Amino acid sequence: MTSLRTLGSSDLSVFPLALGGNVFGWTADEAQSFAVLDAYAAAGGNFIDTADAYSAWVPGNQGGESETIIGKWFAERANRSEIVLATKVGAHPELKGLSAATIKAGAEASLRRLGTDYIDLYYTHFDDETVAVEEIITALDALVKEGKVRAIAASNISPARLEASLAFSEREGLAKYVALQPHYNLVSRDTYEGELQDTAARHGLGAVPYFALASGFLTGKYRPGTAVESARAEGAGKHLESERGLKVLDALDKVAAAHDAEVATVALAWLAAQPTVAAPIASARTVEQLPALTAVAELKLTEDEVASLTEAAA
Repeated sequence: MTSLRTLGSSDLSVFPLALGGNVFGWTADEAQSFAVLDAYAAAGGNFIDTADAYSAWVPGNQGGESETIIGKWFAERANRSEIVLATKVGAHPELKGLSAATIKAGAEASLRRLGTDYIDLYYTHFDDETVAVEEIITALDALVKEGKVRAIAASNISPARLEASLAFSEREGLAKYVALQPHYNLVSRDTYEGELQDTAARHGLGAVPYFALASGFLTGKYRPGTAVESARAEGAGKHLESERGLKVLDALDKVAAAHDAEVATVALAWLAAQPTVAAPIASARTVEQLPALTAVAELKLTEDEVASLTEAAA
């Protein structure tokens, strides 16, 4: 049995890989999504990450498609209590921003689509600097007091606003962010490392990085001279144009060979070994893509291996 990790200062215990729900209702239809969700749960996974905005960017979609699919899966499998469910507010086309009214309406809409009466972890998707942190935290705290949300978290927020939010929560005795969802991976380290990571460490927040595999680049399937059929190929392919990207692939190949592991597993294991990181997020469109992701739960890198990867990505 894989040991679960405690998420920050919360009482949530999570599998060391969060399954990203951004592909559900986008590159994975309902049947494919159910198959991926079933396989993830069968592998011991219990931490699912989605958002009310997924996947509004797809022509014909409104947003909320991912939550709706997950809600149907909960209903069919009768397993809601076994899953730590994270969703987000603030980026749905009809509910943008973080005013108190928007947060309240967003939560109600998410609960409806998910067919549940509580959300385990509720994120502000993108900080809204037009709204005072006091208003945002007070609105989130109200959801916690009503039992609709168990714990709160922030994504895409500046160190200063995060610090101000935490200080207000402490001062007023209100619900306090327990986790942070930053953009962070081996080839994108600048957003998180430094002030934001230091703030998370100081306050005991657990980090749940998104784009953990750099849109697929860190799976190792993108190589010089190869073409990959993927909705995200353009984003992933840009890393091949840098010397750093090629160095990172080379270092990943060496560590993967030493462990007889997939390149993606090693990239996730590097993230999981970083200070403050509780569980990286990665998504799978097919069941075949999943084992390389969930294997991070069993792969422990040596200090030298972590250092060699860090150096390649400098």
